[in-house]
Amino acid sequence: MLIEFSVENFRSIRFRQTLSMVAASRLKKKENAIAAPVTGERFPALLKAVAIYGPNASGKSSVFKAMELLKWMVLAKPSAEDRRLPASSFRFDPELRDEPSRFEVHFVEAGVRYAFEMALSAERIHEERLSIYVKGVEHELYARKYLAGHDTYTFGEMLEGGSALHEAWRQLTGPQVLFLSQAVANSNEEINQLRKPFMWLSDDLMFESHGMRDSARYTQRLIADLPSFGQEVADLLSDVDVPVSAIRSTLQEETKLGLEHAEKNRANEPNGNLRALYSKSQIKTTLTHRSTLGEADFDLSEESDGTQNLLGFALPWFIFRQDGKDARTKVLFVDELDSSLHPKLVEALVERHLKSDLKCQLIFTTHDTHLMDTKLLRRDQIWFTERDETGATQLRSVHDFEGREGEDVEKRYYEGRYRALPFVRRS
Repeated sequence: MLIEFSVENFRSIRFRQTLSMVAASRLKKKENAIAAPVTGERFPALLKAVAIYGPNASGKSSVFKAMELLKWMVLAKPSAEDRRLPASSFRFDPELRDEPSRFEVHFVEAGVRYAFEMALSAERIHEERLSIYVKGVEHELYARKYLAGHDTYTFGEMLEGGSALHEAWRQLTGPQVLFLSQAVANSNEEINQLRKPFMWLSDDLMFESHGMRDSARYTQRLIADLPSFGQEVADLLSDVDVPVSAIRSTLQEETKLGLEHAEKNRANEPNGNLRALYSKSQIKTTLTHRSTLGEADFDLSEESDGTQNLLGFALPWFIFRQDGKDARTKVLFVDELDSSLHPKLVEALVERHLKSDLKCQLIFTTHDTHLMDTKLLRRDQIWFTERDETGATQLRSVHDFEGREGEDVEKRYYEGRYRALPFVRRS
């Protein structure tokens, strides 16, 4: 589970900004938080969901892209070509333009608390560090720093594998590849200490941009492979007042062959290539609608953008439920959750997640202030981004401002009590 994420000198973010999933201790709605699955230490509960509000160009997407970049770096494969890494410093400050972007994430995986840090420019990785917490005490597993034209490493006593293997990992790690990724790629199953944090960073962080359209493609593929899932998706849509009684998907023959080949060669296929293949797959999806006059079939292309987004939301819900059985704790980031969705549908989806017994987290950006008025979210679950006079993003929660629990957050927001409102010049 995610504890907190910090970023500095990245896109519109100048100084360190932190998104915390640690639940405030004195707020009600205890069901909106989950007991942190940390072994051997007492730790605060963690929030199940967080909404990030703010004007256009205030930095909501910068927070989203910063976390997405972290996963991209963990999954990045070595390349013989000299490529540019997706770092982007804060351009308004001349002192920061040539400085690396910095990222830090604290999380829990398999009962163990970790902290991972990295700093990178477009040319190379400048710093990297992984720590593990044992009974609340931090132990550094390894640290890497670029100094005087060379990478210097320190290895902690708790890092498994031995000095010879550590040195081999070090020599295999290029300037644009994370040591963590290289070490996991070049170790057997017996050496799994680094694999657990690697798997959380690479597999348990999920991202969706502009609603859920990308996930809708995966949902269609899953329905084609598992027809019973189509009924589950139809039930989900029906629950939020979309009158669908059945959903069916079929793959064209050439798509079947391409996907079968990709699945057989998954170990040699970059994740992005498989994703691109899924997005290009020729899948025919039919939704059966019902009315008082009877039923009629519609192709997915005939459905509204909102219905297609809802189809996409079914996929992470399915993954959350499956992983919940194995105590996996995925985190879903959605940029613009309210894209093409009615405010009541957004409320229903968020409420559905909060009331579930799944130990997974939902973080989303939105302009839908209706959620503030529903009393569904706590003060520490509502966050704002705004740009200051220097053009830098500030990230705060409602809980950072004076106020009382139960106050009308939406009303106070439009009164400017939390700032983060667009300034519109009127002629």
